[in-house]
Amino acid sequence: MLVPYAAHDATSRGRRYPEPSPANRSEYQRDRDRIIHSAAFRRLEYKTQVFINHEGDLFRTRLTHSIEVAQIARSIGRALGLNEDLTEAIALAHDLGHTPFGHSGQDALNECLRDYGGFEHNLQSLRVVDVLEERYAEFPGLNLTFETREGILKHCSLKNARELGELGQRFLEKTQPGLEAQLVNIADEIAYNNHDVDDGLRSGLLTLDQLKPIDLFAGQYDEVMRRYADIPPRRAIYETIRRMINQVVTDLIENSRHRIAQSGIKDIEGVRRHPEALISYTREVAEKSRELKRFLRQNLYAHERVTHMMGEAMKIVRELFEAFMKDPALLPDQYQDKLRQQNGAGEQARIVADYIAGMTDRYAVREHERLFPGI
Repeated sequence: MLVPYAAHDATSRGRRYPEPSPANRSEYQRDRDRIIHSAAFRRLEYKTQVFINHEGDLFRTRLTHSIEVAQIARSIGRALGLNEDLTEAIALAHDLGHTPFGHSGQDALNECLRDYGGFEHNLQSLRVVDVLEERYAEFPGLNLTFETREGILKHCSLKNARELGELGQRFLEKTQPGLEAQLVNIADEIAYNNHDVDDGLRSGLLTLDQLKPIDLFAGQYDEVMRRYADIPPRRAIYETIRRMINQVVTDLIENSRHRIAQSGIKDIEGVRRHPEALISYTREVAEKSRELKRFLRQNLYAHERVTHMMGEAMKIVRELFEAFMKDPALLPDQYQDKLRQQNGAGEQARIVADYIAGMTDRYAVREHERLFPGI
């Protein structure tokens, strides 16, 4: 049973290419299924979250991160009476356009495309589902619903928004996406904040002593040690992180439920017209979450070992881009076919970027070794 202001099949803004409604599933289930069966989704298994894929088997990848986001988002969506299928579809698709090597790969590709419109991974995720996936006879891409595409596009520059028609209007008019999109945005943050703590501790780049001054961690860790004094260290960390997630999710559900009730919204269009996002933490938990985020940025993402790895990764991406721009014959046949249908350096650069962004970490390394043997 969905609340009236959730996304409903009957009020969907539809697909870019009209299709008959599915017989035995909802429109948003169809979206989710198409995403799971896509090549881009499978490639997430070998794309970096924080640690490059070959650093260890137990560190999170873009795929495991996306699954964790979906689990958290579905739990929140169910508690709020929102559309769980749409929520899951957005969560599973939100990183489809991410480059190899995490944010460093994205930064390198954005630098390479500086004269050609830049690179935004959210926009690339939309490009993947709208254009780049080639699975269906009657249309390009996955032909997802407007609501799923709306949720995938979390951020967008005004310049690019102007080229996206109806999908870009909310960035120009400063309106809101549906509640399912709003909650996935925060579930993404919950997943990477808390699970990067786990990976940071596992890797040895973070220590318990460093984390103990952080309110969100300290409150739960102290409670775990008080209740389970003899618990093994690894289990204590798992239990602490589980409780951290539960704390912020509970706060988010209760505060969002209150804000929605106060807003008086009646349907999804009322959500979109509301001046502020309605899915949010209380002020206290929002500050605790920001504190943890700042800590991770300063102590994990900027750690010497991580920055060294990512410096090497950026070099690989830049050199691949330069090589393919200089000699497009080095590209696979299907990308050369696309180039023959385009004109100008800008279109060539975008096709090269599509190829590189779709690479897994290890495939990018192999391509670099192929083009630059012995370096």
